[in-house]
Amino acid sequence: MDHVAAAAIIDALGVVTGWTEGARLLTGLRAEDVVGRPVTGLLAARVATATVAARAGPVALRHRDGHRIDVTLTAQPILGPGGHPNGYVITTDPPEELAPALVGEVFQQASVVMSVFDTRQHYVRVNEAGSRALGVPEAELAGRYFMDTAANGERTHAFLGQLRKVAETGLPVRYEAFAGAVDEDRAHAWTIDMWPVRDPAGKPVAVALAAFDSTEQYWARTRLALINEATTAVGTTLDVVRTAEELVEVLVPDYADFASVDLLDWVLGEDELPMVPDGDVTLRRVAHGSAVEGTPGVAVHLGEVDVYETNSPPARALREGRAVLSRAGEAEFDEWIAARGARTPEGCSRHQGVHSMIAVPLRARGTTLGAAVCIRMAHPDDYVTDDIVFAEELAGRAAVCIDNARRFARERSTALALQHSLLPRGLPGQGQAAVDVAHRYLPSGSLAGIGGDWFDVIPLSGSRVGLVVGDVVGHGIQSSATMGRLRTAVRTLADVDLPPDELLTHLDDLVTHLAAGGVGDDVAELGATCLYAVYNPITRRLSLAAAGHPAPALVLPGGTAELIGMTAGPPLGVGGLPFEATELELPEGAIVAFYTDGLVEDRDRDVDRATEEMLHALSGPADSLEALRDNVLKAVLPEQPGDDVALLLARTRALGGDRVATWGIPPDPACVAVTRQAATEQLAAWGLEEIAFVTELVVSELVTNAIRYGVPPIQLRLIRDRALICEVSDGSATSPHLRRAHAFDEGGRGLLLVAQLTQRWGSRQTGSGKTIWAEQPLPEP
Repeated sequence: MDHVAAAAIIDALGVVTGWTEGARLLTGLRAEDVVGRPVTGLLAARVATATVAARAGPVALRHRDGHRIDVTLTAQPILGPGGHPNGYVITTDPPEELAPALVGEVFQQASVVMSVFDTRQHYVRVNEAGSRALGVPEAELAGRYFMDTAANGERTHAFLGQLRKVAETGLPVRYEAFAGAVDEDRAHAWTIDMWPVRDPAGKPVAVALAAFDSTEQYWARTRLALINEATTAVGTTLDVVRTAEELVEVLVPDYADFASVDLLDWVLGEDELPMVPDGDVTLRRVAHGSAVEGTPGVAVHLGEVDVYETNSPPARALREGRAVLSRAGEAEFDEWIAARGARTPEGCSRHQGVHSMIAVPLRARGTTLGAAVCIRMAHPDDYVTDDIVFAEELAGRAAVCIDNARRFARERSTALALQHSLLPRGLPGQGQAAVDVAHRYLPSGSLAGIGGDWFDVIPLSGSRVGLVVGDVVGHGIQSSATMGRLRTAVRTLADVDLPPDELLTHLDDLVTHLAAGGVGDDVAELGATCLYAVYNPITRRLSLAAAGHPAPALVLPGGTAELIGMTAGPPLGVGGLPFEATELELPEGAIVAFYTDGLVEDRDRDVDRATEEMLHALSGPADSLEALRDNVLKAVLPEQPGDDVALLLARTRALGGDRVATWGIPPDPACVAVTRQAATEQLAAWGLEEIAFVTELVVSELVTNAIRYGVPPIQLRLIRDRALICEVSDGSATSPHLRRAHAFDEGGRGLLLVAQLTQRWGSRQTGSGKTIWAEQPLPEP
């Protein structure tokens, strides 16, 4: 290309009057930028005196972008009519040989791939780096059409399309492409810049490009993207197997053609961690995946146990606690791959293409859990050192998630076992006949863990029954343990025959004391709600009180379900507030539904709507109490309840007057024989002559004690239920107790005799005094 000389014309006053294209190219200034302005505005420094005198010499100019241009100028005068100069023509010529040669060398010696195509996509120039990358010298490419020199494929057509786009639009393009390098058996990522080359008229006459090898940056970005993906994709559940599957899904197919996760057996169980053996290692396959659908030729199937020999990559990774990189051609690698392929006939062909693998240990909190193996077959690149760093980082994150899932499963299993050990076993109908019951406890499936819901059915004296349902704040083992403490406390207080409101008052005091003695988070865990009810089948009266617990539902025979109107009271642990008891009379066959809030409350459900669904289900027909229970749970609960659920259904029974006999007794010792005789006759009427002798002794002792130590009125009551119950009441509040009589004492042996002859005995306080009771088993039919 011809070089245009730079020239300018100035008048006698030093004002620029003319400006050439060469001057514009030299300084970047257009004619309109300088014509009419002093020439001194173009200078970057003062002109030397010698240069002015000689009208030739070095001068420093200022380029339009601010940088300095050192040139040699020559000034020729323009003579007027009298021979005097009217102005000067100032010229400078660039070196004629150095500039073109230097530009050519820059192109050829550039470390990046550079080439030039004409507008019809024929090669014009290719530098040395481009020739090396293509494996073809420039002389063989010059003038040839691009598609005649490249393999036909999607990437080739994409490159051709970019060349045409630049030629047609005249706009530069930057994009990333993949292509192989002839001197390496691996794909390269290239960042390609294309721009149009224009003639002096501004018309595109060629397309130049520079391609930068960005393979390392590409794989760094890919690894970072996989790490970011793993952060959100691995550990979405607290399930060990699912977490391992999520790790495999991240690895395949972007990082590996096949990946597997094998864990030590103890990770999947409840045992504590053993040491990793020094020799062969036994692992269980929990997840694997392949870029080929169906994972053909897999040597170890899911759930199977495999023994990894000492020198195998997975065993080494576990033993050494670091990632192990192996490639085809290494003796240990080839032996291991051959052994894996020989285990299945279809596996031989599948394993032939394996050329690189990484085995990385899964370690979290200093504990080795298993190993992950990544294998490349179709992927052209071998694993390199950077892949080891990435694999260890990804495995470390996944191992923490797996360990979290393992710890959660272990704690959940422990809490669930503790919960079940504290709840009633089987249908708690044994020991009481006041109600028929059906119950169900459903542990939470949420990440929060097992809660502290509980229920209980407590046989009480006089054929009565205590019904309890409660809910401890929080989840996990702490809540289950607190639930056990409260359940034990309720049973103890119920055994004293406290009415519901008094029982809750004592229980509230207990929770307050426990919380006051707790440390840190234990205090918060002691919050709880509770509902306690006592049903008497003789009077058919139900007395109940609640401490912050939902009111039970009542279904009368042939009627619809509705909530029992009662005051909920404050939750346990608040302290200082009273509890109010509610009492109502129920017909035989009425159903009372006790439940915890997990049945009707959830963050995604409306409480009122869920309560209506429960009442509707309770009102529906059912063949049995168990069927009704199942109907309620099916109608109300979502597929995955967010909280524990306890449901207790109690259907009332009634003891008619033909099964209860009552006598008023004057406070006269002479009446003991008469009372004993009346009791004997009643037993005969019930067909219980077989146990009459023991009953006579019990009645005689209890009535004698009431007359001797008690206060009128005195009453005897016999109840025929699942056992024969003998009750003697008097007006004294003093409770009796067993004592050991000395050899010559005349008395003190009555209660000891009663305790020896009956199944159980006790006393309870009443509104007018106390009642001493004793139970005898009925004879076998």
